[in-house]
Order: sequence, then structure tokens, then C-alpha cells
Amino acid sequence: MKKIKWITKTNTLPTIHENISMDGVPYLTFPILEKYDVRHGFSTRLGGVSEGDCATMNLSFHRGDNRSDVMENHRLFAAAVGYDEKNLVLSDQIHDTVIRRVDASDCGKGIIRDSDIIGVDGLMTDDENVVLMTFFADCVPLFFYDKKNRSIAASHSGWRGTVARMGEVTVEHMREEFGTVPEDIVAVIGPSICRLCYEVSEDVAEDFMKEFKKIQWSELLSQSEKQKEENKYQLDLWRANELVLKEAGIPEEQIQTSNVCTCCNPEILFSHRASHGKRGNLAGVITLGGIR
Repeated sequence: MKKIKWITKTNTLPTIHENISMDGVPYLTFPILEKYDVRHGFSTRLGGVSEGDCATMNLSFHRGDNRSDVMENHRLFAAAVGYDEKNLVLSDQIHDTVIRRVDASDCGKGIIRDSDIIGVDGLMTDDENVVLMTFFADCVPLFFYDKKNRSIAASHSGWRGTVARMGEVTVEHMREEFGTVPEDIVAVIGPSICRLCYEVSEDVAEDFMKEFKKIQWSELLSQSEKQKEENKYQLDLWRANELVLKEAGIPEEQIQTSNVCTCCNPEILFSHRASHGKRGNLAGVITLGGIR
């Protein structure tokens, strides 16, 4: 595979690994999860069969795409990463902090079966038969692995989820369901919009000022002179989620940020902001088993 030339406006280097299947489907993996041999993958917009705004590897059934094309994309992506698409459980995201524990009885929901998983932005399991899938196109992917109790979670954290501390909520749910302690978690902050691409209105900035400590504001929010006149801010969702995960008790050395911006790389990744909403969805998967 020809190495991707990631575009970045920040001074950070990508921490992801690039992979490609025999069928020519690229996917991304995270070194901190590879270290623990956790099967996972994050899609690009390349290697699929969808057309138009969803070209080519759209994995969402809710973007107006041809269903048969989306199913073929799922088959291709599953073959690339190495899981059975029939074992998938799909989230149903509404920018909230609802998290649901799933098991083998939920396999196929949202892809080959009707789903009762409605309004759920996070999934978790300790069942090796289950493959968790969540969807993104600028919002922040969060992946969790409890290395002691062998459990996993995947959460979607846009600005609403971040200010509501979705990462901390996920950790607490893992504690309740699996006995997880934060010190045993390794966590990933996946490809999403970077600070320099993410301008927000004053009301969004004020929500972050209310939730985060004043000493942290300078890490999360910045303004140019023009933005001061327009009451706009640049918001760093990567740093916000790092702070949330650290304050939830996960050791800093067990948190890895991908440093890949969806909006900087719209030819490689779907970005809602870069495409003005005309796009498909990326997806992240994580599983303790589910291997073909």
C-alpha cells in the first residue's frame, strides 16, 4: 500500500498504522490496541463500491446510499479487518451519552436484523462473539479495552458528547457492568476534526467553559482577533477528550490520540464540515473475537 500523505494543520504526527487487504481495502489500526492484540479497525472512504457523495466506502444505511452497495461495503471491510459482518452490532447515534451492553443475542442488529438499539451512542461487551461498530464523519471515536477483565467499549463523542463527558460515562458503565477499574483501561481517540478546522459559536464555547476548569480553557479554546469580533472560537475536541479520560482515572500513557483530522483529509476520510454534509460515514470496529 502506498503510504498515505496525511495533511495536518497542527504540529502533531499521526499515530495510526495503515493496512490494506488482498481486495485493496485500506483500513487504519491503533498501535496501543495492537499491543494487546485487540482486533479492531477504522475505515477510510476508499475501497468500497458506493457512488456519488457516499463514494466509496460508506458504511452507514442512513446516508441515502443504495442498501446493496452498503452491504457490499460491509462485506469488504469485514474481510479486510477479519471479522464476520453477521456478528456486528451497530450503534444508533443521537449525540447523547446512552451506552448499552450487548452480547451474542444482539449480533446482526442494524445490519441483517431489525434493531431495538435506538438512540445509543456507545456500545460495550465482554462477549467474544460480538463486533461493535460506531460511525463518524468529524465527531470523536473513543475505543476502550479493559486488559484485566477482557471487555471493550466503543463510543461516539461529538461536541455534545464531549461536554457531557462521554468518555467518563463509558468508563463508569464499564465499572458497573464488568468491574473495570480505570487503571486497567487502554483508550484510543480516533480520527476526527482537529482544533484548527473546528470553529464553534460562543454558546458552544460557553458550555465547555462551564464544564471544564478555568485553568483548562486555554488548552481547549482559542480566538483570533476576527473571531473575537464575531464571537467565534476554535475548539480542541482531541484535548477535551484526553482531559476527560485522564480525569476518569485512565493513566496518561494508556491513552493514545490518532492525530488524524477528518476535515484536513477529505479525499481519504469522510468529513461533515468539509463536505457541507454531503458525505457517507466512516466506521470503527472493535472485537474480542468474532474472527473468521
